[in-house]
Amino acid sequence: MPTPLLCVTVTAATMAELRERRDAVRDADLIELRLDSVRDPDVAGALSGRRRPIVVTCRPTWEGGGFAGAEEERKRLLADALRLGAEYVDVEWRARFDDLISAAAGRRIVLSSHDFHGVPADLSARVQAMRAEGAEVVKVAVAATSLSDCVTLLDLGQRSEGNLVLIGMGEHGLATRVLAGRFNSKWTYAGALHTVGQLPVDTLLDDYRFRTIDSSTEIYGLVGAPVAHSVSPGMHNAAFRAACLNAVYLPLPAASAKDFVRFGRAFGVKGASVTVPYKVALLDEVDEVHPVARRIGAINTIRMTGDRWAGTNTDAAGFLETLRERVPLAETRASILGAGGAARAVAAALASGGGRVTIHARSRAQAEDVARQTSAAAGPWPPERGSWDLLVNCTPIGMHPSVDETPLGAAELTGRTVYDLVYNPPMTRLLRDAQAAGCRIIGGLEMLVAQAHEQFHWWTATRPAAGVMRDAALKRLAEFGRDEHHLV
Repeated sequence: MPTPLLCVTVTAATMAELRERRDAVRDADLIELRLDSVRDPDVAGALSGRRRPIVVTCRPTWEGGGFAGAEEERKRLLADALRLGAEYVDVEWRARFDDLISAAAGRRIVLSSHDFHGVPADLSARVQAMRAEGAEVVKVAVAATSLSDCVTLLDLGQRSEGNLVLIGMGEHGLATRVLAGRFNSKWTYAGALHTVGQLPVDTLLDDYRFRTIDSSTEIYGLVGAPVAHSVSPGMHNAAFRAACLNAVYLPLPAASAKDFVRFGRAFGVKGASVTVPYKVALLDEVDEVHPVARRIGAINTIRMTGDRWAGTNTDAAGFLETLRERVPLAETRASILGAGGAARAVAAALASGGGRVTIHARSRAQAEDVARQTSAAAGPWPPERGSWDLLVNCTPIGMHPSVDETPLGAAELTGRTVYDLVYNPPMTRLLRDAQAAGCRIIGGLEMLVAQAHEQFHWWTATRPAAGVMRDAALKRLAEFGRDEHHLV
């Protein structure tokens, strides 16, 4: 597997700001200067005083960029960049600047193609045609709409010979950026172009440890939809780092259970956390289901050994761990809101401790189905006032970004303890209302960390260092909060 370079994209409104941001970039092998982002493009100014190799790009609006001027003017800027010694100049394949490419004999030319609608059916033929132009580097960026699109790019990259850059744009294509070497990409891009899925430089280098990824790096991930605001990647990557394990954990927003299966087998994924909506669907896709997961009827963890996939459920153990010495379970009247995979695990855990469990869901049929599987009862939605001692919210209601929503009104919170499995935000509206009503409250972060500890141990046969996962989760949640503040 080749060692890919890191190219950091820099944009700005003016050349002065572009140069300032260029010089502030740390730990990059290349810097892409987007001249199409500035009002006053100046090639000589862009290259003067540079301390790192430069890729000069002036992307037209018709290829997703910001340059709206005449093509001859844009071509002149690119020709000036070549003449003044830019290490690379990005030329769009559709521009047909053949004379520019010929004059340079293809050297220092990055011939690029972007498809913002999906993966074209003729992608392989397109790459061959681009290679025939004689450019030093061929770059293809396509909009990824599933994890399987990464598999298509993986197959293409592994069949190709060098000097190729393959990018899946959007959240589904994150693997193409972090695991660039697996795709035989010459480099990967990082920066602030979040609309196409670029990762911040610090995230790529510090969280995913891009510089340490090699052919022996084991791949883990979080399978679900959505997963963008999950703290699990931060927790597990921090634990891998602390344990000095050569592994990386990625968010994997699967389009379906089978979409993840195709990705997982193609990339040799070693383990995965499973979240909504796939805790039940993926149970049927694994080769072996551990007894605890079979009892619950849902999995939240997959481990791959060779070609065999095993599924288990660490939610129940994690949930019980957080209740120990807080709530006496025997004869406790517990009402569970929701009828998904998390509700199944919580119901099984509470029943095992002697609790009297009732499942409440807007769909009575779903509540009855979970009740049958977990030796619980099915109750009305919402629960009747005074009918519970412990209330557990296993629905996503109140989760970011819908932070003002709550599954129950304040007047309905008449029991002793309210446990909300939602962890983002850490203090949900349900918890605030419960605290105001005099209830003991427990936030979802505690269970998240506890079940993640069990996952890590099942995958690696080691325990994560104390506090590492919790600290990483709190750090990530704080970052989400800052991001939201900046967006206001």
